[in-house]
Amino acid sequence: MSKAKQSEGHHEELMAGFLDQLRLVFESSEQPMYLYLDDTHKACNQKLASLLGYSTPREWAGVEEVSDLVAEKSTKDLVSAYQDAMDRKIGSTIEVTWRTKFGGTVDTTVILVPVAYKEHLFALHFISPRA
Repeated sequence: MSKAKQSEGHHEELMAGFLDQLRLVFESSEQPMYLYLDDTHKACNQKLASLLGYSTPREWAGVEEVSDLVAEKSTKDLVSAYQDAMDRKIGSTIEVTWRTKFGGTVDTTVILVPVAYKEHLFALHFISPRA
């Protein structure tokens, strides 16, 4: 088996295990939220999927291009907050404009925090729509 296939399987196991651990929060949070390991391995709750026009969290997670999810003006800030979380282990509160499935946008405030599971860092995002 190739290293890429091994890594892919390992990341899928990590996501499944961590999501199982976070199930109570994901299912009962009043906020849209998502867990991010990389562009392929991410998961959101139904509240975020619905906010952005997706039928299910699985449909949202299937979008691999960041540019299809985040408005260009917000990409730099979101990437910077993610890097701070991964490199410096700090949380951030930032304003992010998301792209909806149907081409619209949603302005939000995002709290992004680093979290660890089985020696791997993830970014956990709590999202509040802005009026």
